Amino acid sequence: MIYAVIDTNVFVSAFITNNRQAATTLVFQHLLAGDITPLYNDEILAEYKEVLSRKKFHLSDETIDDFIGTIKECGIHEDKTPFDEAMPDEDDRVFLEISLSREDSFLVTGNLKHYPKLPKVVTPAELIDQYFSV
Repeated sequence: MIYAVIDTNVFVSAFITNNRQAATTLVFQHLLAGDITPLYNDEILAEYKEVLSRKKFHLSDETIDDFIGTIKECGIHEDKTPFDEAMPDEDDRVFLEISLSREDSFLVTGNLKHYPKLPKVVTPAELIDQYFSV
């Protein structure tokens, strides 16, 4: 079992790509299969909903609500663990602080530059390559 905070950009990519072998799609598939347990809090769920609701992504309210329900059903609600250092992108602090709530968790993002260089911060491809490659 892998615990992971999954950045919004990973899910956006998974929803809009037609490539079923894209790393973002594979992360989402492993989440649905129960191989990855998402960690979240209410701020993260609100960001997922706000971003996925943008018209440019053409996702229905039902799809978004089902997605949020899946995260709640499959995931674990966590409290933030403060990270006292500066962040390259302060808007993403919540994702890092939730990932710090569990020592054995990852933060999966397509935007490494938004986070400090920590071993737990990985791209979707890195997570797939390390844990799910055959």
